[in-house]
Amino acid sequence: MSSSSRRAPLAPEFANGGVSHWHRAAGRPEPGPRLPGPRTADVCVVGAGYTGLWTAYYLKRARPGLRVIVLEREFAGFGASGRNGGWVLGEIAGSRERYAARHGRPAAIALQRAMFDAVDEVARVAADEGVDAGLVKGGVLYVARNAAQRARLAALVDEAHDWGWTDADLVPLPAAERDDRLRVEGATGAAWSPHCARVQPAALVRGLASAVRGLGVKIYEGTPVVRIVPRRAGVQAAAVTPFGTVTAEYVLRATEGFTAGLPGHHRDWLPMNSSMIVTTPLPDTAWKAIGWERRELLGDMAHYYMYAQRTADDRIAFGGRGRPYRYGSRIDEGGRTRPSTIDALWTTLTAMFPAVADEGRVAHAWSGVLGVPRDWCSTVVVDHAAGLGHAGGYTGHGVAAANLAGRTLRDLVLRDDTGLTALPWVDRRVRRWEPEPLRWLGVHAMYALYRAADARESSSPSARTSVLARAADRITGH
Repeated sequence: MSSSSRRAPLAPEFANGGVSHWHRAAGRPEPGPRLPGPRTADVCVVGAGYTGLWTAYYLKRARPGLRVIVLEREFAGFGASGRNGGWVLGEIAGSRERYAARHGRPAAIALQRAMFDAVDEVARVAADEGVDAGLVKGGVLYVARNAAQRARLAALVDEAHDWGWTDADLVPLPAAERDDRLRVEGATGAAWSPHCARVQPAALVRGLASAVRGLGVKIYEGTPVVRIVPRRAGVQAAAVTPFGTVTAEYVLRATEGFTAGLPGHHRDWLPMNSSMIVTTPLPDTAWKAIGWERRELLGDMAHYYMYAQRTADDRIAFGGRGRPYRYGSRIDEGGRTRPSTIDALWTTLTAMFPAVADEGRVAHAWSGVLGVPRDWCSTVVVDHAAGLGHAGGYTGHGVAAANLAGRTLRDLVLRDDTGLTALPWVDRRVRRWEPEPLRWLGVHAMYALYRAADARESSSPSARTSVLARAADRITGH
């Protein structure tokens, strides 16, 4: 995002924080009934976001007789599931090279193909369950806006093809076709992949929660889990809450960016902040200048990257990094976004789409956290001896990855030997993040270098990636 931001014009109804525009559109839900006391279950899921709800959904579909309980501190979809950019993106949540280093290239390619399939699986379930989440599979368009970004985009396409992608999976677009789809000011290159769908994320998570309840799963909201206890000496695993303890054959942690708040997990995954703004609905004159008829998702090749969608009611939802990390893995649960971040997002948005500056205002800004493992690779784990499992660390790719993780947790819990249980993110163990202040210093140094690298590349004719960005990658192993 630009370092020289212009002030963002705010709509009369502007709101900052309060979960997200996605929840605001339908009215912020009140938490349902809390846990009424001690309970027993076959499976207890901690966290009612995408991962937890998909896991419960597929378990009950596979074994209707299973007793499944979901515990949620706030309300279903309170976290990243209700705050994200609405990208059902079929890309690996992690590094294919790292997965391949341990399991071989075929395994990494199998994981990628499973992620492609997850996009269609989300759409299938939404249709089958009558979930109206504005899902449109228009693919994703990546644009470059300077010489270095264009070179990285070309390398991205070449590397993807080296890993088994075809032109049906990712293809460069000539300038005429690029501009016919979506006219981004200053675009120097573009590539398109069909493996992405737009969604209203809060509508999806609410619909999924309703479907899960309809299958007989008990979702107890307003119920924080303060401790997770493994199975010991014949005593079942347990999730401990202030209102009672749930004992179960398996306790599955699906807490993503909130994982650092659980005892014993403070340094497992780093809670990375991402911020969004959404415009007021734009008039036809703006859309004639912009295009975007096919409802593609939009991303760029900057290091400090952006992500955007055209919403079902003709707004632009636009996101990027704001204050990326708070000291000590703290989380701003109110989701407020700093004015400087709002201004920076507006500056980038209007630089890409000048028509928005004349026709739009910022209606809402919010932030949320996503889980980042130390090696930036997602994991799905079930320890049968301890009766514990978890999935997450999606590094921002969780809308589709959580669906695949939920199906994989199902097969692992049921001890079904399937193609999903053989995927290379299963039982992946990674080292923990460094203690403070190293963690804070490393993350903030990384993003300061990325911002500086973007600024340097935007003012240079060179096609070489800035050395500052390469230094940032080395700092954190990104």
